[in-house]
Amino acid sequence: MNWDDTTDEATAERLVGASAEREEQAVEAALRPKDLGEFIGQEKVREQLDLVLRAARARGATADHVLLSGAPGLGKTTLSMIIAAEMEAPIRITSGPAIQHAGDLAAILSSLQEGEVLFLDEIHRMSRPAEEMLYMAMEDFRVDVIVGKGPGATAIPLELPPFTLVGATTRAGLLPPPLRDRFGFTAHMEFYEPPELERVIHRSAHLLDVEIDTGGAAEIAGRSRGTPRIANRLLRRVRDYAQVKADGVITRDIAEAALAVYEVDSRGLDRLDRGVLEALLKLFGGGPVGLSTLAVAVGEERETVEEVAEPFLVREGLLARTPRGRVATPAAWTHLGLAPPPGPAGGNGQQDLFGA
Repeated sequence: MNWDDTTDEATAERLVGASAEREEQAVEAALRPKDLGEFIGQEKVREQLDLVLRAARARGATADHVLLSGAPGLGKTTLSMIIAAEMEAPIRITSGPAIQHAGDLAAILSSLQEGEVLFLDEIHRMSRPAEEMLYMAMEDFRVDVIVGKGPGATAIPLELPPFTLVGATTRAGLLPPPLRDRFGFTAHMEFYEPPELERVIHRSAHLLDVEIDTGGAAEIAGRSRGTPRIANRLLRRVRDYAQVKADGVITRDIAEAALAVYEVDSRGLDRLDRGVLEALLKLFGGGPVGLSTLAVAVGEERETVEEVAEPFLVREGLLARTPRGRVATPAAWTHLGLAPPPGPAGGNGQQDLFGA
């Protein structure tokens, strides 16, 4: 890419970053399974969804609305595309934050074709007026468009063709019951076990034309936090390392060396995760400490620590949320190779929280 004299360094960095992001998205899209037979893991969800879709096809009807919940990176967007492919229908993709007014939703719904799949990501972040319009659209395939303002406003009913709404959320508890109840099928996506992630990695390596042995796949899978998206991202970074530093073949040793360069440790903790744990242990003796104080200590926003680092640390049993603040577990001290501070309570009252 060529830069003229008027292009400053910041603009160049943004453009390069945007180009790299588009390339990453293109690679991710190429790795997505195209049907339920290719989709790895989530056995119960796949079996249940297959029944829903096959029954709808047999009846010649539009599939019921589907709600998919679970952590990011587990395959909710991929499943929405598979639903459209299985029903041989087009798909429209949008997200809750993009729909802040009822008119935004009305414009999307009114342009849908019969049988079309509408994928609404982060559905819990949709505005309340749009959410209330969605109730009628899902149940009666109709919306009321308000024309005018004040006492002279008129509601004009607009009939919609039958469609399938696929909603995805990382926080199902934020969805109001009236909205949840309108989905004909709901599924919760679970984190993947290492053997399942190994299958994902072998499949992706084949599609990327990368040679990887069993040990290399196992090493990457063990550091992927139970998430296929992370597994595929780490695979691409290890591939880069193998091509530059070795003969292009990913073995266990190559995977270990590459992930050390990218600061992903043996349990999948990255720089932020370790920073949170180290601050909690070294600066605050294991806690308890408030979230805002902890965020300041690691130089991150409060929301970043709470939404990015904490869920994994809690799931790994390295950190606990208590009424008095965040507290490191004994496993956290062990993982970082540190000794808990001496004291009858095991360090700032942790004995009371975790037992002797």
